[in-house]
Amino acid sequence: MNLMKRNILLIGLLVVLGGSFTGYWLYRRGHSSHAAHQQTRYQCPMHPSYTSDKQGDCPICGMKLVEIEPTESAPQDAAKPGKLLYYRNPMNPQATSPVPMKDSMGMDYVPVYAEDVFAPSVAGQASTVVSDQKKRLIGMKSEALARRRLKFTVRASGSVAYDPELYNAIAEHHSAMMSRENVKDSPWPDVHERAEALVRASALRLRQLGLSESQIAAYTGKEAVPTNLLLGGSDGSVWVYAQIYEYEIASVRPGLEAEITTPAYPGRVFRGRVKSVDPNLSAETRSLRVRIEVPNPDGLLKLEMFVNAAIKADLGVALALPEGALLDSGARKLVFVELGEGRIEPREVRVGREADGYYELLSGVREGEKVVTTANFLIDSESKLKSLVAPSKEKR
Repeated sequence: MNLMKRNILLIGLLVVLGGSFTGYWLYRRGHSSHAAHQQTRYQCPMHPSYTSDKQGDCPICGMKLVEIEPTESAPQDAAKPGKLLYYRNPMNPQATSPVPMKDSMGMDYVPVYAEDVFAPSVAGQASTVVSDQKKRLIGMKSEALARRRLKFTVRASGSVAYDPELYNAIAEHHSAMMSRENVKDSPWPDVHERAEALVRASALRLRQLGLSESQIAAYTGKEAVPTNLLLGGSDGSVWVYAQIYEYEIASVRPGLEAEITTPAYPGRVFRGRVKSVDPNLSAETRSLRVRIEVPNPDGLLKLEMFVNAAIKADLGVALALPEGALLDSGARKLVFVELGEGRIEPREVRVGREADGYYELLSGVREGEKVVTTANFLIDSESKLKSLVAPSKEKR
């Protein structure tokens, strides 16, 4: 009886071991089959429709192929959901076929799916889809548009003024003002008329030389004539004459702060303020002279010393487009707008004044929309490629 129990127990143990072995064998077989099904494949990060079972470079753009991460939820053939439209030549997107085929070099035609094709929103450009993996690979970044206070630094070369002509004109106006003051009690009308005529003529001369109305009004006949235009010195200030270009005229006005530097004193910054802007543009250089008054208590700035001026212009608050977001071809200006879910849309924009790191945006993108600020040229290449395979293309 005991022997029979031992035999039954031994037979049961053998059955359990046999079942375990069979299950393990089936598991290994199934795992090997799944691994074979999940064969490693590679794709171009810029042209994900091109895939290969070998490492190498993309034949379209030359970028190194990257491994496609396998998915457990769907086989490799389902990685491209949606309706298959046609197949295109990997080297010539305009050459298409309704069935799989190879080109003259033996390369497989690339399948094109409905979700890969967007109607061009800008002539020669089309929307594209960029995966998160590709964004990381190409270093793509984006920034939401917002209204900012735009500042612009006008940089100009100049010199510490030595201006005998202006000094003499100021002295003449000063004398005319003194003469008018001296004859104010005269009973003769013609004396008053001559005195007023001299004041008007001398003031007109000062305006022609670039002084503002407020500067001319300062010389009432009571103040002494400024000698800093001739002598400089360490007991007051000097004038710096800086030349700005024609396109910068709208940004510079009296009252703006200016930083003055000179190679004679490396690292030293002299701070002044714009006093006036000449009324006449130079026909030869297409530039305009700006007069900056700079305190010079230590007498370090010498007359006719060459300097560099940085005038701080405030352009006000406006919708600001990051400088890195703009692609300017000369014929048009483009940005790429991130719409969400990986879709990138090209937009044509109009910009106004250029600020430090930004452009004043006039139209094309709304406040709050995100624009691509890096990897624009790669996105631009993909956008142009997508426009060649738009739905309106003839298939052959």
